[in-house]
Amino acid sequence: MTAKEYLSQVYWLNKMVNNKLEQKEELEAMAERTTIDFTKEKVSGGSGVISPMEDAAVKLIDLSHQINDDIDELINLKKEIAATIKKVGDYRYRTILEMRYLKGKLWDDVSGDIGFDKRWVMKLHSRALKEIDEILKLTTKRHL
Repeated sequence: MTAKEYLSQVYWLNKMVNNKLEQKEELEAMAERTTIDFTKEKVSGGSGVISPMEDAAVKLIDLSHQINDDIDELINLKKEIAATIKKVGDYRYRTILEMRYLKGKLWDDVSGDIGFDKRWVMKLHSRALKEIDEILKLTTKRHL
């Protein structure tokens, strides 16, 4: 795994969490629209049939658990990547890496925030990635 792939994991995991949150909103909206059919005869002992409302509630609960697990993973990953970035010697490199990979800022925003030309930021980013590559070679087994 390259330094860029390693650092970009936060972006993709964050996207995954956001997608699941959107799915949850859709399920919640569906559950609100679901009505109970009181015309069907209720059989004691249960028929094994789950109502649409129950089905939606079960799916919401399962999805909520998945989202919580993914958020925990995202938090742990951010901590790990932040610790890796902290090992970079140059403060400019650290700032660029944190803004780009931990905060998810666009390049124009990074360059505007730190007051450097975008091309210079990209050059510093390239140097920072080389340092991350070296750190990963020494400290993790994720790096190939």
